[in-house]
Amino acid sequence: MAATAAVAIHQFAECITCHAWSPDQSMIAFCPNNNEVHIYKFFTDKWEKLHVLSKHDQIVSGIDWSRSSNKIVTVSHDRNSYVWTQEGSDWIPTLVILKLNRAALCVQWSPKENKFAVGSGAKSVCICYYEQENNWWISKVIRKRHESSVTSLAWHPNNIYLATTSTDGKCRVFSTFIKGVDTRGSQSSTSTDSKFGEQIAQLDLSSTWVFGVRWSASGKTLAYAGHNSMIYFVDEVESAPAAQNLALRDLPLRDVLFVSERTVIGVGFDCNPMIFAADETGLWSFVRFLDERKVTPSTSKASQLSEALGKLYGQSKQGTSSDSVEPSKPRGGAHENCITCIVPLTKGRDGTIKRFSTSGLDGKIVVWDLENHMTIAK
Repeated sequence: MAATAAVAIHQFAECITCHAWSPDQSMIAFCPNNNEVHIYKFFTDKWEKLHVLSKHDQIVSGIDWSRSSNKIVTVSHDRNSYVWTQEGSDWIPTLVILKLNRAALCVQWSPKENKFAVGSGAKSVCICYYEQENNWWISKVIRKRHESSVTSLAWHPNNIYLATTSTDGKCRVFSTFIKGVDTRGSQSSTSTDSKFGEQIAQLDLSSTWVFGVRWSASGKTLAYAGHNSMIYFVDEVESAPAAQNLALRDLPLRDVLFVSERTVIGVGFDCNPMIFAADETGLWSFVRFLDERKVTPSTSKASQLSEALGKLYGQSKQGTSSDSVEPSKPRGGAHENCITCIVPLTKGRDGTIKRFSTSGLDGKIVVWDLENHMTIAK
């Protein structure tokens, strides 16, 4: 049996809401499904808890750790956001003025780390930036565009465009150009000509909630997942969007990640990362599950009966549907419950992502290595 792609499995808590890694990947920050953020560091042969960030009053719903400035931003259902800066051995919080009347649900630093975006249950997106004069983080709000909660965010590589998904079933792309923060003509002339909050595109491809939006490294392709077990790929979003809808016969995805321009990893309710790839013509398709393990046929009549009943009533522990049996998804994989978060780790010389981590409702953080387990199409 070939070695699994899951190279490290860490059971940190009973349930993990979200996680993020330090720039050198020696520390990890995660929320154990409460109002705290725990920071662990790896020493020799084990992980040790270093800090507990406990400024929030309700569940922490989003964490992002900036690569260059080494700042942590957190958002919570308590409608607040904090930017944490390390001073000596302590993490000092700075309150962000969000002006929200509903829960903050997701957060992400921009590529240049001069601003970050916060999605909320208030049908709005806050674009936050640092104001040097007053020594605080303030926000400009994109309102009256979403018809429901904003579930995920993704920054375009140009640092101006922001993609969002919502429970209204739509994926949108906005301009976040802020005078005095962004410079005109930085990368794309069309992106810097647009005004703050201007809607660049609206993709109405799903009739259900949508999650986990991501851009490819070049910014040419956008991918996101629907709660109807669909994944959507959109090319040339800004000019002439060309969309592909890929229906899955398995459970819905919650998050996606481009590991190259033509390869995507999707994670969700199947508890097993799924690999999608595009061929030379740009046609996307499902390749296989990443956590492939050999299934030992059960010899016990009792176990065979219970398995058959599980399939009949759709109640198998893994959550497989009654009309499909995937040999690559046996019980006892790396994750035992829904995967809610996927974070890139190591990039190869060719720019493709070789390692990534996932966390889920089972309280595990799993590190995956693609080096010897798949050929990544560039």
